[in-house]
Amino acid sequence: MSAPDEADTATDAVTEIDARHLLCPLPVLRLRKALLPLPPGARVALVATDPAAVLDVPHFCAEGGHRLLDTTSLPDGARRYLVQRG
Repeated sequence: MSAPDEADTATDAVTEIDARHLLCPLPVLRLRKALLPLPPGARVALVATDPAAVLDVPHFCAEGGHRLLDTTSLPDGARRYLVQRG
């Protein structure tokens, strides 16, 4: 069995952003700032309580060429958006 190569390990890591209690446009701006230095394929998870994020995050992904991989409702009322850099 071979060890995972560095590229596989890099794309498996997920950067987490806690944007709870921040209002539009701050959650998406934090997501953008986190994605900019990352290579294509890298993943970032944004946790936000802003109701506008339900529309803003998919729109940001579509406009920026990123993929929204998953949206999960959390017990505290927040949502977690898993985004892959395009």
